[in-house]
Amino acid sequence: MSVMPGSAAARDVDSLLHPYTNLTLVHDQGPDIIERAEGIHVWDDRGKKFIEGLAGLWCTSLGYGNEELAQTAFEQMKKLSYSHLFQGKSHEPGIMLAEKIKAMVPMEASKVFFGCSGSDANDTQIKLMWYYNNAIGRPRKKKIISRIKAYHGISLAATSLTGLPQMHAHFDAPLNDRFLHTDVPYYYRFAEPGESEEEFSTRLADNLEKMILAEDPDTIAAFIAEPVMGAGGVLVPPAGYFEKIQAVLSKYDVMFIVDEVITGLGRTGNPFGSQTFNIKPDTMSLAKAITSAYQPLSAVVIPEKIYTAIVAASEDVGNFAHGYTFSGHPVAAAVGVKALEIYERDKIFEKAAALSPRFQQCLQTFAEHPLVGNVRGVGMIGACELVASKSTKAAFDPAAKVGAYCLKRCQENGLIIRALGDIMAFCPPLIVSDDEVGEIFDIFGRSLDETLDWVTREGLLNT
Repeated sequence: MSVMPGSAAARDVDSLLHPYTNLTLVHDQGPDIIERAEGIHVWDDRGKKFIEGLAGLWCTSLGYGNEELAQTAFEQMKKLSYSHLFQGKSHEPGIMLAEKIKAMVPMEASKVFFGCSGSDANDTQIKLMWYYNNAIGRPRKKKIISRIKAYHGISLAATSLTGLPQMHAHFDAPLNDRFLHTDVPYYYRFAEPGESEEEFSTRLADNLEKMILAEDPDTIAAFIAEPVMGAGGVLVPPAGYFEKIQAVLSKYDVMFIVDEVITGLGRTGNPFGSQTFNIKPDTMSLAKAITSAYQPLSAVVIPEKIYTAIVAASEDVGNFAHGYTFSGHPVAAAVGVKALEIYERDKIFEKAAALSPRFQQCLQTFAEHPLVGNVRGVGMIGACELVASKSTKAAFDPAAKVGAYCLKRCQENGLIIRALGDIMAFCPPLIVSDDEVGEIFDIFGRSLDETLDWVTREGLLNT
């Protein structure tokens, strides 16, 4: 291990099992210790300053060190540090947050169920779909269709919805045959020669219909999708995609679960990704930006028909026996209320939408770079896909770890983003300024050129 004995890094290696991490690398090299943060910047334990260009994990929309959010948490801890929502108990922060969410979401919202993470929100979605169909006498209608490359969480059931093979390996996922995966709307990689975006979308919708028919529509409960696929590569849907998908779902009475965990609350240029892509959710999952990640909190929003059915079922089975110790935690709920107030009062969504053209324009300047095969994005999220050949779209050998090298160069130059394999992802806090957007992409450009020099020396380009 190449870390100093007794250091925080050494203590970490001795004590922590890191989530979603190459454990061999962290064991050998130690972790990066982040010590403090303010605005869009973080500092490590050596005092080095970085722009946090991925808003943590797509979540710190209001940046770091927001005094109002911190004070809200402090005051709520003093007043009511904990109370649960089990057995009919309630509290004002939970009620207020549910009311605010219902008033905001672009769907016919009846009730809001709180959890702690996007993973548990999507677990809840699965259980609600099964419970609902049992309650209304459709016990066969239980399968849920997700998509290849989807990310819907990391708990066992949510992992089964997720369509990324590395999250299935050694975990015995997907859980069972109730979880299906249809095509990924990845136009750059999977469109046929000469196929337009509309034609590609039509083909994917046709394939979804074939899957539903092959499985039997009476067995398909729901389809789940992110408006923009995050961890799967920042995949923006091609033209006409969701309109065509929704037509198929409506035809076969399949519920649409919209996973707004990343796209919810201003990220795509509208309050919700559903609005950006004209999606009509039946149910919705929220997390991350709902508290700007200052407290762990998720929300599942359901329509009246689901609520009515599960209430009626209580007459037969008693308790609605689902929930978490920290469902609707009063401190998290109070911070969520304050975060939503700040978004509205300070016009955060409107300001982010106004800055989006600048963000996307900066991103597009890399389209002609020798290492970049595809640039994509919407609102304040985007990605550059690195390739070995621009002309053939040939990917780099994963063993070369080109994305990891580029990520390291970015970090050395003072920028934290995320490498999804060889896809470099950007998702800064929504409070970022015009000048800071420019700085993000200046640093990335320098880092990308350094990566090109290394790739060229190593003979990794496919010309």
